[in-house]
Amino acid sequence: MQRRTLLLSGAAALTAVGGYNLYASLSGGAPLPGSTLIEPGAAQAQTSDGAEIDISQVLEMEAGNPEAEVTIMEFSSFTCPHCARFNQTVYNDLKEAYIDTGLVRYIKREVYFDAYGLWAALVARCGGQMRYFGVAEMIYAEQSDWARGESGADVADSLRRIGRRAGMSDEELNACLTDRDQATAMMQVYQNNMEEYGITGTPSFVINGETYSNMSFAEFQEILDPLLPASE
Repeated sequence: MQRRTLLLSGAAALTAVGGYNLYASLSGGAPLPGSTLIEPGAAQAQTSDGAEIDISQVLEMEAGNPEAEVTIMEFSSFTCPHCARFNQTVYNDLKEAYIDTGLVRYIKREVYFDAYGLWAALVARCGGQMRYFGVAEMIYAEQSDWARGESGADVADSLRRIGRRAGMSDEELNACLTDRDQATAMMQVYQNNMEEYGITGTPSFVINGETYSNMSFAEFQEILDPLLPASE
């Protein structure tokens, strides 16, 4: 089966023009036919054919209690080593103590510093909401392997292997990795989040409207416990 061309080629596929912009390109470095830069904060964000970007297709990935009084939003990049460390350590403690017990609503929102991080997010989302957290855990656990591929093709192949182990077919994965509309919408949501919450590093967290940088589990406890309703 002939391999379909990936949306982006290398980290240079994301360029800064007043902020991060999506520049979709073929693996050879040429722009996709009709591709345009996506300006953050544009009044009428549009795709390359002039249509408005439909960001409703970017599903919110959340766990825990949707009715909880405390909401935690995690902003992280799949290529960020600190994010991988957080997700392999502190997140597990949060999950056990606050998420699985229904004390908080936990939302994961992705940050795209480079093309590989966007590819990883496309793979994580490829299995839908039910598989997202499990696939994300696999991607973070193996970050030191797949993110160090010698080429974009190596990185993509490694991400596909993770996706296959999570139960996705090559056809599904290739469709996700070449879905320019989804990638453009994800980039627009990312840019909107950066502007709204002022995220400057990863991982970052917004807890009931307040923004925090990377924290230990003990620091989370100090913030979360006073916000939780008193037990009867």
